[in-house]
Amino acid sequence: VQLQASGGGLVQPGGSLRLSCAASGRTSRDLVMGWFRQVPGKEREFVSAIRLNGGGTWYAGSMKGRFTISKDNNKNTIYLQMNGLKPEDTAVYYCAADYRVIQSTFIAGKLDYWGKGTLVTVSS
Repeated sequence: VQLQASGGGLVQPGGSLRLSCAASGRTSRDLVMGWFRQVPGKEREFVSAIRLNGGGTWYAGSMKGRFTISKDNNKNTIYLQMNGLKPEDTAVYYCAADYRVIQSTFIAGKLDYWGKGTLVTVSS
């Protein structure tokens, strides 16, 4: 499975961005796809995930209410709508995926498929 993330950029505090991640290759509805982020010098952090089969979603507590994950199964693509962005949301955002993983495994980042990151900068 190949993952292609896009949509990062520079946004002012309080602004919004939408990230996209398209999966290609050996994809199936059994995929769970999601997002992590990382600031240089800090550990990678789970953001959100969604099951392509059924649409169940998971969020990190600090993102709940501001970020919304969604999917388009026809395009094998997920989206992360980020609203109310804060400077501390500045990071490289990575798309990740794996088959039939449970929530704890996904959040731990024990996943087989990772895309290249897209940089989100929140600054005035």
